[in-house]
Amino acid sequence: MLYGAPVWKNVLNRSCYKAKINRIQRHISLRIFRAYRTVSNEALCVINGLTPIHIKIDKIGRVYEITQGIGTQYDRDMELENWTHPATHIKTIEWVEESLHPIQAYTDGNNSDFGVGAGVVIFLDNNIIKTMQYRLNARCSNNQAEQMAILKALEIYKIWKRMKK
Repeated sequence: MLYGAPVWKNVLNRSCYKAKINRIQRHISLRIFRAYRTVSNEALCVINGLTPIHIKIDKIGRVYEITQGIGTQYDRDMELENWTHPATHIKTIEWVEESLHPIQAYTDGNNSDFGVGAGVVIFLDNNIIKTMQYRLNARCSNNQAEQMAILKALEIYKIWKRMKK
């Protein structure tokens, strides 16, 4: 059904052609799901995990236009001199957040060739009050190291809250 879609995708602007395409997809979906004819096409697409065919056709047409140079030119072969520098397209905005909390924690977890570790730095009124480093088992993932660092920071915060009372 998608063969040549970039060429004929514009006919889907007319409701009669869109209805024909949807009817074909509905028939296929009914066969796959073995549902009753009273089930809507949208429900069949959700149940079967299918993208509605008119959306799929539009997507294929847009990808074709982009890669073949019709419209905005992304992902095309071009000479090095014609490359646009990323700095001309990306706008960085610096944001300074005024903290309302006297205690701040910065965490990091890392998995490298040297091992797996986690680190925490605790600030109280912009002064370092505690730094911690943890070595984890080599089988731990980077996500586990990150989570361990967050857990240790929360434990220190819990202790700090108890001391404050």
